Amino acid sequence: MIMHKCELKDLEALREISIETFSDTFAADNTPEDLKTYLDRAYNKEQLLTELKNPNSFFYFIYMDGNLAGYLKLNTGLAQTEEMGAESLEVERIYVRTAFKRRGLGKQLIDFAIETARELNKQAIWLGVWEHNDKALAFYKSLGFEQTGAHSFFMGDDEQTDFVMTKRLGD
Repeated sequence: MIMHKCELKDLEALREISIETFSDTFAADNTPEDLKTYLDRAYNKEQLLTELKNPNSFFYFIYMDGNLAGYLKLNTGLAQTEEMGAESLEVERIYVRTAFKRRGLGKQLIDFAIETARELNKQAIWLGVWEHNDKALAFYKSLGFEQTGAHSFFMGDDEQTDFVMTKRLGD
């Protein structure tokens, strides 16, 4: 496994893997119209460029056997999508390509996020998980995350609920 911090030159690869993995994960449970609206808003080049330039957001690619297998987006400070305070780090996006699932990459990405949070002296790591994504909820619970809240997530015009999952970081 190799981690690579994304730079501006990675914009197109980031856009492609973002659209691919999000679609693979959620297309079956949403209308094509709502999915397209979301993808067009969240993963257009201008939006991703703004996120890449944000000093409080960090994107990382994970490679397996020389292939781009997934990616991670971390947020600190005001880049967090909820007001969780300066002591928290958000995992806003964590996706693995279908061909690389069930090979331990998700856990490696979370472990990397926890390590990053500790390096930044954060006390907690958190993320949002769609309430109907049972596999992801079970995965995060197995890693010590607990549901600490909920928030709305808009897939196009469809308002959905994400559970906020938090893991406190011990010393």
